Amino acid sequence: MSFTPKEALAYHSTGRPGKLEVIPSKPTATQLDLSLAYTPGVAVPCKEIENNPDAAYDYTIKGNLVAVITDGSAVLGLGNIGPLAGKPVMEGKGVLFKRFADIDVFDIELATQDPDLLIQTIALMEPTFGGVNLEDIKAPECFYIEEQLREKMNIPIFHDDQHGTAIICGAALINGLELVNKKIEDVKVVFSGAGAASIACAKLFLDLGAKRENLIMTDSRGVIYKGRTERMNDYKEQFAQETEMRTLADAMVGADVFIGVSVRDIVTKEMAKSMADKPLIFAMANPDPEITPEAVAEVRDDVIMATGRSDYPNQVNNVLGFPFIFRGALDVRATTINEEMKVAATHALAALAKEEVPDDVRAAYDGRKLEFGPDYIIPTPFDARVLYRVAPAVAKAAMDSGVARKPIEDFGLYVEQLERLLHPTREVLQRFFNQIRKGARQRIVFPEGSHESVLRACRIAADEGLAFPILLGSSDEIQRKIKELGLEFPENSYEIIDVWSPSEQRERYAQEYMKLRQRKGINLENAKQQIKHRVNYAMMMVKMGDADGCVSGVDKVYSATIRPALQVVGLAPERDLVCGMYMVIDRQGNPRFFADTTVNVRPTSEELAKIAAYTADAVSQLGITPRVAMLSFSNFGSARNEESEKVQRATKLAKEMRPELMIDGEMRIDVAVNPAQYLADYPFCELTEEANVFIFPELNAGNISYQLMQFLGGMEVIGPILIGLNQPVNALPRGCDINTIVNMTAITSVVAKQNKQRNS
Repeated sequence: MSFTPKEALAYHSTGRPGKLEVIPSKPTATQLDLSLAYTPGVAVPCKEIENNPDAAYDYTIKGNLVAVITDGSAVLGLGNIGPLAGKPVMEGKGVLFKRFADIDVFDIELATQDPDLLIQTIALMEPTFGGVNLEDIKAPECFYIEEQLREKMNIPIFHDDQHGTAIICGAALINGLELVNKKIEDVKVVFSGAGAASIACAKLFLDLGAKRENLIMTDSRGVIYKGRTERMNDYKEQFAQETEMRTLADAMVGADVFIGVSVRDIVTKEMAKSMADKPLIFAMANPDPEITPEAVAEVRDDVIMATGRSDYPNQVNNVLGFPFIFRGALDVRATTINEEMKVAATHALAALAKEEVPDDVRAAYDGRKLEFGPDYIIPTPFDARVLYRVAPAVAKAAMDSGVARKPIEDFGLYVEQLERLLHPTREVLQRFFNQIRKGARQRIVFPEGSHESVLRACRIAADEGLAFPILLGSSDEIQRKIKELGLEFPENSYEIIDVWSPSEQRERYAQEYMKLRQRKGINLENAKQQIKHRVNYAMMMVKMGDADGCVSGVDKVYSATIRPALQVVGLAPERDLVCGMYMVIDRQGNPRFFADTTVNVRPTSEELAKIAAYTADAVSQLGITPRVAMLSFSNFGSARNEESEKVQRATKLAKEMRPELMIDGEMRIDVAVNPAQYLADYPFCELTEEANVFIFPELNAGNISYQLMQFLGGMEVIGPILIGLNQPVNALPRGCDINTIVNMTAITSVVAKQNKQRNS
């Protein structure tokens, strides 16, 4: 995905500056909570740890906390920019640890590039952390620093620039050689670059079975050979060969494998052409490889390629390694990350690439063919199964090699725990995103087409294939704002309609609008004026089939979207009311649905039954099986009251409307979320599993509840999603953020697409 410098700076600075925060993991609401968190209650675990240091893993964050440490001497490809300038990268590394393996991170930027001072400082921090990820430290100092720290410290030390690249590259090598029917012990491997990543790759290849005499390493001065004195060190010397070869071009002749961790365009077409039959070329320089796949394709068609870029097949991306390696190491309290653990991670990744790829992973890559072969020799970074394969493999290798202090007894249970570990909101939404990336994009109209948040969201939606946005407003103003914001939409991915400029379409809409509203006091002249209002124009686009759905309201009150939608788009067949639903996603990634939260203030029993039935239909349309709880302050008649009896009647009516639906009530929230606990009291309850759809008896309760979940419970809230209209129209919360607009666009597209499929 492309982006502008302005977008990058806005991402890092909007709201709370930076990308990380520290939040309490225990309650802190009462005086008792604070007394337990700090003094005097904290003294109790302190004494336990004093008597048994391993208890720190039970009573503190240590066992799930990794230090990401740099001196800023070799940052990303930016070079020696110093520790402070490298801090955004370290924060980003922390984001990846948390996102992919739920590991907490403190990023630490040290204001020295003295290796011995770095070693001393890092070693002194051992009591704080469960592991240390060294990052962006230049070679050859990085080798010495890691070696010394592994000797001094009793927790995992891992320099990702070395070993992360090596592990991913090793997995690609295993599979690539299998496809070309070559044995690792027979192949000639040429390395361009002799820094941390290159030397780590070479060492791992030896562990995988390569022969040292078959490894040719080059740097900016050419081949590393026996007797060379210029720009040498002990680490390069390990791979010096007795050879007459002096240049990279010399080394490439007859090579079976090329490993590039150097600079762009250093490999020529002639060099690629000189390699052996069916070679592997891993050109991993970022952002531009040593040679592009296009250039290689011009001179030969038997190459398997990998790069560091996401826009080519076979991306060697370190995020496939470090989060999961640390996850496995931390979970068995490993004292180190040894060679056995690295090899296990390598083989686990290689094996995963041979498995059937799930539909959601395929969809995330625009339906690209993902099956074991030349264009798929390593898993994709967003394949969630990497966690469940690599972490257990690393943990088992730690146990087998004797460095695990807390062995796992049941690996089946451990894998289940990992599967439940990570379900962020994005993963839930990915189900919906995947539904709409296949086939034609849905045309979603945005009345506030010149609004900055709408423009940014539409650019994301267009870029990710979630919709074809139609922006309403002044064409000149919208184009000017797109330019000012530095937004780059993919070509032919959106449309601008100037509603104030006379057009045949505007005249046609006015005529149709008059027909719809002529018995509401609207004549043709009134209709022409009304159509100049962007929200009315948008609704007519949906009504007339020129748009598949509408997302509106970022700068309007809620009713300003609902009213025109009811007047123009109208109710769906067999629907006689509209209601509002919010999707509430907890930190474990479980989606729940609250209704009615936005429209019907005090629904009758009949209306409440319809809200339940229609909401269940909408949840099913999103691909989720609804389990509906009709909420009240009483359980099954335990408190006789007009309000509870209203919910009783509504439940009966809803069951008649949807006999196949798992639904019951009236019930309190505690029964709804844990029905098994109350089985003895209510053995007749038809809700046998935890509810995921909650129907509130009136709007106050529903609206307050979802906001409590959002603002006090810290849950992600998506909505409101309007239910009951003839075509999908959704009203945004006024002043909402960009993510909300993107999510609502995706939901609107899902419903629009399913409407088309149902009506076809």
